[in-house]
Amino acid sequence: MDNHFEMGLDELRQKLLTMASRAEASVNDAVTALMQRNAALAMKVRTDDDVIDKFEVEIDEMAIQLLTKAPLATNLRLVTVAMKISQNLERIGDEATKIAKRARDLSQEPPVKINLDLPRLAGMSLQMVKDSLDSFVQRDPTAARAIIPRDKEVDALNREMHAVLTQHMIENPNTIGRCLHWIVAAKSLERIADHAKNIAEDVVYLCEAQDIRHPGAKNS
Repeated sequence: MDNHFEMGLDELRQKLLTMASRAEASVNDAVTALMQRNAALAMKVRTDDDVIDKFEVEIDEMAIQLLTKAPLATNLRLVTVAMKISQNLERIGDEATKIAKRARDLSQEPPVKINLDLPRLAGMSLQMVKDSLDSFVQRDPTAARAIIPRDKEVDALNREMHAVLTQHMIENPNTIGRCLHWIVAAKSLERIADHAKNIAEDVVYLCEAQDIRHPGAKNS
C-alpha cells in the first residue's frame, strides 16, 4: 500500500508539472501574439486552455483518490497543496486566454503608437511562476518566502503602465478602445503574479504547516 501510494504521489507531481509547463507556454504564446499582432497564435492559446482545464479535473480526481487512502499528515498536505496549485495554474491559463482575446482584437485594429514594456511585465510574472514551482519541487520554504514580496514589484509596474495608457487616452481619445485592451492584458499579467504568490504561500504551508496568507487574521 505504501509503495502504491508513493507511486500515486509521484504521478500527481508529474502531472502537476506538466500542467504548469502548459500554462507557462500559454502565457508566453499570448504575450507573443499580443506583441506581434498574431491572431492565429491568439486562437491557439484559447484552444490550449481546454487542455489546461482538463489537467485540473484529472489532478483533482487523482488527489481525491489519494486522500481516500488516509495518508500521513505530511502527505495529506502535499495532496491538498497539489490541488490548490492546480487551481492557480488553471487560473493562469484563464488569464492567458484573456490576453489572447485582447491580442486577437488588437490585431484587427491599427497599432497604438506608445512604448509599453509588456514583455518585462510578462517576464517578471512568469519568473515568479517558475520560481514558485521550483520551490514546490525542491520543498524549499525559504525560496518560496522570497518570492512573495516580488508581487509588489509587479503591481508597481502594472500601475506605471496603467498611468501611461490613461494619459495616452486623455491625449488621444481615438485610441481609448485599443488602450483599454492593453490595460486588461497588463492586469492579467499582474494577476498571474498573484497566482504565483499563492503557490509560494502554499509551499510554505506544505513545508512548515503554517498558513501565511493572512498574517493579521490571527490577531484580529
